[in-house]
Amino acid sequence: MLISVGDIDRALTSAIYRSNVPDARDDQPKIGSDMPPRPLTTKPGVARPLTRKLSRLVTLAPDEIAILDDMQSATRVIRRNREIMTEGRKYDALLILIDGVSIRYRILHDGRRQILNIALPGDFIGFPSAFSERALYSITALSDCVVAPVPFVRLLSLFNSQPKLAAAIFWSFACEAAMYAEHLIDVGRRSALERVAHFLLELLTRLQVIGLADDRSFRMPLTQELIGDALGLSVPHVNRTLRQLRDDELVSIEEHIVTIKDVEALSALADFERSYLDQFRLPDIEKY
Repeated sequence: MLISVGDIDRALTSAIYRSNVPDARDDQPKIGSDMPPRPLTTKPGVARPLTRKLSRLVTLAPDEIAILDDMQSATRVIRRNREIMTEGRKYDALLILIDGVSIRYRILHDGRRQILNIALPGDFIGFPSAFSERALYSITALSDCVVAPVPFVRLLSLFNSQPKLAAAIFWSFACEAAMYAEHLIDVGRRSALERVAHFLLELLTRLQVIGLADDRSFRMPLTQELIGDALGLSVPHVNRTLRQLRDDELVSIEEHIVTIKDVEALSALADFERSYLDQFRLPDIEKY
């Protein structure tokens, strides 16, 4: 059994603490017990997360792998609950998330929070702020995170020196934009059941790409309150929805592990198509 109702947010800094979200009622059945976010850590000896992610999309030459590994070599640690980027500040570099989990979010004037996306190992942090005069959103570490700064100008230079690699890297930005589109559909048209189902399948697929999930299961790095903030649902609503998915024998949640018991049925329910997350088409660069 899995997800706690809100312990993580009580531990977050005042900048992202949100007191106006009700906890589930005492008589509301809960799924799981205390579950603070846990780091998602790549295994020793396994390719670095961005390298692993891109190598599943395109065959990388040794020199391209060396460039990617060099980008991920100079790292620093961001402790849990610390801001990685702050809305309104200027940044000239992107960050590659090597280990851990972080969230990009916006706090409204009345204290309500909307989570825009979840960053996992292998993701770039800081897009689209690198294209703006000031950061548009804040990013906070949910667990201890390891990040590798990459100056934006270095990424741009790859279009001259390594165009195939540059195209694969910038695919990740297009993939992020596609996720935003799906999340817009979530809040605009999908029911609560469809939203949660789609969210779980998207998370499963993203973790599979970096080797942190098997065919059907993964460790859930989020609480119910964080899921609710990402999907525009209250905590009790998330809890009831997870219980319905469990009762319908589509999903099981036990000891922090989410298992999709019927991937096809859950995908049909959520209208989930994974191609926006793991398919990449590279035009014939030699023609241009």
